[in-house]
Amino acid sequence: MLTHVHVKNIALIDEAEVDFGPGLNILTGETGAGKSILIDSVGVALGKKVSKDMIREGADTALAELVFQIHDPDIEKLLEELDATAEDGQVILSRKISAGRSICKINGEISTAAQLRRVAEVLLDIHGQHEHQSLLYKNRQLDYLDDYGRAKIGLALEQTAACFREYRACRKALEEYCMDEEQRKREIDFLEYELNEIEEAALRPGEDEELEASYRRMSNSQRIAATLNEIYEMTDGDSDISAGTILGRAAQSIQGIVSCDDALQQLADTLADIDGMLGDFNRELSDYLSDLTFSEEEFYSVSERLDQINHIKSKYGNSVEKIQEYAGIKRQELDRLNHYEACKKEQEARLSALEKQLSGLCEKLSGLRKKCAKQFEKKLTEHLKDLNFADVRFHIQFEETGHFSEKGTDSIEFQIAANPGEPVRPLAAVASGGELSRIMLAIRTLLAEQDHTETLIFDEIDTGISGRTAQKVSEKMALIAAHCQVICITHLPQIAAMADSHFEIRKTVEKGATHTGVYRLSEDGACEELARMLGGAEITDRVLENAVEMRKLARQFKNI
Repeated sequence: MLTHVHVKNIALIDEAEVDFGPGLNILTGETGAGKSILIDSVGVALGKKVSKDMIREGADTALAELVFQIHDPDIEKLLEELDATAEDGQVILSRKISAGRSICKINGEISTAAQLRRVAEVLLDIHGQHEHQSLLYKNRQLDYLDDYGRAKIGLALEQTAACFREYRACRKALEEYCMDEEQRKREIDFLEYELNEIEEAALRPGEDEELEASYRRMSNSQRIAATLNEIYEMTDGDSDISAGTILGRAAQSIQGIVSCDDALQQLADTLADIDGMLGDFNRELSDYLSDLTFSEEEFYSVSERLDQINHIKSKYGNSVEKIQEYAGIKRQELDRLNHYEACKKEQEARLSALEKQLSGLCEKLSGLRKKCAKQFEKKLTEHLKDLNFADVRFHIQFEETGHFSEKGTDSIEFQIAANPGEPVRPLAAVASGGELSRIMLAIRTLLAEQDHTETLIFDEIDTGISGRTAQKVSEKMALIAAHCQVICITHLPQIAAMADSHFEIRKTVEKGATHTGVYRLSEDGACEELARMLGGAEITDRVLENAVEMRKLARQFKNI
């Protein structure tokens, strides 16, 4: 459940905090007050694409933060799989945006916008005010059916998609077997040239790094030798002021007084250890200087070999390992071209087998879909009747696409007859905007029941409806809100009257700047807002009485 929203510097919102409750949360306000800005802000926090224009004028950054309280163990498990484990039953999603970049966080830890979107899909479902238009597209209708039947057809969908990708890759590979003999020979000659060049180089893993280290040491040998000789003079030279000479004197001096106090023995031992370590250092330094000598021939040999390797790297890969990997791929290509006809027949046989396998998977998927479609039709019809489609008939028509895809070979079309005696016809041919809104509400309700979504957000889904239909929609909202949290922006008093928590979105102008704020209404405030929605500019006593009566009837309905 979405319990808290914090928005700062987004569009007209300077800063706002909203505490949503369980049940039906209603947001209302005057036209132009910025009702949808709050929902857009939620979308920002959920990782949706935003433009820099979303940042409030005069501000450098904007922030949207959501706090969810998790109650469903199944959702907790899904969140754990997404590495978004609830802490003390809470999940906090936030996103800070500025010109050109954004910072996303889940429970205070930085994440990607893609991770934020995946977590959001588990926590809530947003239905925008124009989304019902997607019902007119067949591919979207198929998605709705698949979402509904995910538990039963999910595995078949995954198997079909995986097989299709393999089938598509095989078919693409087979398209490469279309060259003539002359082109094949040219390809063979070029591959052989590349492989010969790589093989003649006789590269050894790590050789380039070893050679670069040797070259760096040799090219800087004079500087190294001069510095080390200077250090040697400081530590073990013949000078009376070298570290070795001074340490030796110090060791002799302390030995002369050890008999005066037993505690001095430890200091004498430590000094002796330091003298010994310095002696070891000087011997190793002397050995290094002895090995630093090399001939011009050695330096030339290292330089020449390194140039050869760098030339090969510039053509075939930036490391010996990458070059060898490249050579392995080219050997496979050469083998394929040398056995062209045999490989082509093998690929054709593989494609035929995959086509047969894919055809069987598509047939199985289609059968499962049709079973789910029957249930979908029945349950959606029940929801539509609740939404004042008294004699509705809803049907899903199946057709074959004639080609494979990741979703199989099914094409479906939602068909409806809203009045008795009428044949079922495609939605696009018969459904008005208001009817599409109600159908989408029914579908969203059905999917929410299936997915156990804890929060549903509806952004002005009441477009094109009024009167008795509006009352039916409000009753449906109340029934949905009995099982999950619903947040709804509406302009209809019938829906607003059903609110368990009512918020007013209000626009004000202060010192020449426009501000949008969100205010939780008391019972009296909710009645006054209802009266405004009923009566417009002038709120009379009679209108206010009607608003109070609507609230009373709504409470009676919810207590049934």
